[in-house]
Amino acid sequence: MTKIISPSILAADFGNLQAACEMINGSEAQWLHIDIMDGSFVPNISFGFPVLEAVKKHSTKPLDVHLMIVNPEKYISRFAKAGADILTFHYETVENPLSVIELIRAEGIKVGITINPDVPVSVLEPFVDKVDLVLLMTVFAGYGGQKFMDNSYDRIAELKEIIERKKAHCLIEVDGGVNEDNASILFESGVNVLVAGSAVFGAPDPLKTIHNMLNT
Repeated sequence: MTKIISPSILAADFGNLQAACEMINGSEAQWLHIDIMDGSFVPNISFGFPVLEAVKKHSTKPLDVHLMIVNPEKYISRFAKAGADILTFHYETVENPLSVIELIRAEGIKVGITINPDVPVSVLEPFVDKVDLVLLMTVFAGYGGQKFMDNSYDRIAELKEIIERKKAHCLIEVDGGVNEDNASILFESGVNVLVAGSAVFGAPDPLKTIHNMLNT
């Protein structure tokens, strides 16, 4: 089974993102997660293209870019050029998810689709066999440090059943409230990719935390 840790740089020290990237480069984490927020779809603003380009220069890991923005289709080419290796958009923000999936595919990068906790998992059924990953938010998108929502396990099980029924091969990713305490049960539940922000960058020993999350 594929097991990936994707630390969220949203929780890093913004004054020294190079050091954060270099720490992840030297860790067992396989991806680096970058949240793009526009202050419209979510009530917060994070990074833009210049920061993504700077992170790309210093990171040796694939950049797992999560768009929390309205009208993502307008910016896909720019995010691809800025360094995104994986580009995930919110189902809630587009009128035609299939067209957005095709736009991302056309850039030669991996594509993901995601939903907030208040959106039924069933809406993803038409898309699981057309994307590389499905991201289930386990908190509401927009802020780091939120508590993991316990009903997420039922949603993970429902998504896993849909993927198996459709014989799809997409990875399941979760984001929000992930830490050393729930990492193993999330992997056991069928999740492939864990996004962890505060749990990694707020840890006394981030390298050990990443190791523990992958191996406990």
